[in-house]
Amino acid sequence: MPAPVINIGFHNFVVADKVIAIVSWDSAPMRRLTQDYRKRGRLIDVTQGRRSKSLIFLEDDYAVLSAISQVTLARRFVKPDAGLEEETLETGT
Repeated sequence: MPAPVINIGFHNFVVADKVIAIVSWDSAPMRRLTQDYRKRGRLIDVTQGRRSKSLIFLEDDYAVLSAISQVTLARRFVKPDAGLEEETLETGT
């Protein structure tokens, strides 16, 4: 059976079992962490040029920057198939 995936914005997905934490990107410590991950080549940016809202930490020391809020992403973990409909409403895509 394939692993469940979660839509993290703009038709980009992560494997749900690989996610460790989803945090808000607004604080200075999270922005510093983002820069550290970027310098080490361990940051995956899926914001499509939009404002960053959340930082997703994955197993194997990777982080993903998303333009979708952490609250919305958390809802998608509870109801994984809701991601595509919500994204259409949020982004108009």
